[in-house]
Amino acid sequence: MEIFLKYYTLDWVAMTLSLVAVYLLGNKNKLGFISFSMANAIWIFLGFFLMNSLGIGIGNIVFLIMNVRGFFSWNKQNPK
Repeated sequence: MEIFLKYYTLDWVAMTLSLVAVYLLGNKNKLGFISFSMANAIWIFLGFFLMNSLGIGIGNIVFLIMNVRGFFSWNKQNPK
Protein backbone atom coordinates (compact mmCIF):
# COMPACT_ATOMS: atom_id res chain seq x y z
CA MET A 1 0.00 0.00 0.00
CA GLU A 2 2.94 2.30 0.67
CA ILE A 3 3.88 2.39 -3.02
CA PHE A 4 0.46 3.87 -3.87
CA LEU A 5 0.92 6.70 -1.36
CA LYS A 6 4.60 7.39 -1.95
CA TYR A 7 4.05 10.88 -3.38
CA TYR A 8 1.07 11.81 -1.17
CA THR A 9 -1.29 10.63 -3.97
CA LEU A 10 -0.31 13.69 -6.04
CA ASP A 11 0.83 11.40 -8.84
CA TRP A 12 -2.61 9.76 -8.88
CA VAL A 13 -4.33 13.15 -8.97
CA ALA A 14 -2.11 14.29 -11.85
CA MET A 15 -2.74 11.07 -13.77
CA THR A 16 -6.50 11.39 -13.25
CA LEU A 17 -6.48 15.02 -14.40
CA SER A 18 -4.54 13.98 -17.51
CA LEU A 19 -7.05 11.24 -18.36
CA VAL A 20 -9.99 13.60 -17.80
CA ALA A 21 -8.25 16.14 -20.05
CA VAL A 22 -7.84 13.61 -22.87
CA TYR A 23 -11.53 12.73 -22.58
CA LEU A 24 -12.61 16.39 -22.58
CA LEU A 25 -10.42 17.34 -25.53
CA GLY A 26 -11.64 14.27 -27.40
CA ASN A 27 -15.14 15.68 -26.96
CA LYS A 28 -13.94 19.10 -28.17
CA ASN A 29 -14.29 20.67 -24.74
CA LYS A 30 -11.89 23.52 -24.04
CA LEU A 31 -11.80 22.65 -20.32
CA GLY A 32 -9.45 19.81 -21.26
CA PHE A 33 -6.64 22.36 -21.57
CA ILE A 34 -7.34 23.55 -18.02
CA SER A 35 -7.28 19.99 -16.72
CA PHE A 36 -4.02 19.25 -18.56
CA SER A 37 -2.47 22.46 -17.22
CA MET A 38 -3.37 21.55 -13.65
CA ALA A 39 -1.90 18.08 -14.18
CA ASN A 40 1.28 19.63 -15.63
CA ALA A 41 1.64 21.93 -12.62
CA ILE A 42 1.42 18.93 -10.27
CA TRP A 43 3.91 16.94 -12.36
CA ILE A 44 6.33 19.90 -12.35
CA PHE A 45 6.14 20.04 -8.55
CA LEU A 46 6.58 16.28 -8.27
CA GLY A 47 9.43 16.18 -10.77
CA PHE A 48 11.51 18.93 -9.21
CA PHE A 49 10.72 18.60 -5.50
CA LEU A 50 9.65 15.05 -4.68
CA MET A 51 11.04 12.81 -7.43
CA ASN A 52 14.18 14.83 -8.18
CA SER A 53 13.64 14.22 -11.89
CA LEU A 54 14.69 16.97 -14.28
CA GLY A 55 13.11 15.07 -17.18
CA ILE A 56 9.65 15.06 -15.62
CA GLY A 57 9.95 18.68 -14.50
CA ILE A 58 11.29 20.15 -17.73
CA GLY A 59 9.09 17.97 -19.93
CA ASN A 60 5.97 19.15 -18.13
CA ILE A 61 7.04 22.79 -18.34
CA VAL A 62 7.08 22.33 -22.12
CA PHE A 63 3.71 20.55 -22.02
CA LEU A 64 2.29 23.37 -19.90
CA ILE A 65 3.44 25.97 -22.42
CA MET A 66 1.88 23.92 -25.22
CA ASN A 67 -1.40 23.63 -23.28
CA VAL A 68 -1.57 27.38 -22.65
CA ARG A 69 -0.90 27.99 -26.34
CA GLY A 70 -3.61 25.49 -27.30
CA PHE A 71 -6.09 27.11 -24.93
CA PHE A 72 -5.62 30.56 -26.48
CA SER A 73 -5.52 29.36 -30.07
CA TRP A 74 -8.53 27.02 -29.74
CA ASN A 75 -10.98 29.41 -31.42
CA LYS A 76 -8.63 30.88 -34.03
CA GLN A 77 -9.28 29.84 -37.59
CA ASN A 78 -6.42 28.36 -39.57
CA PRO A 79 -5.56 30.61 -42.53
CA LYS A 80 -5.31 28.71 -45.78
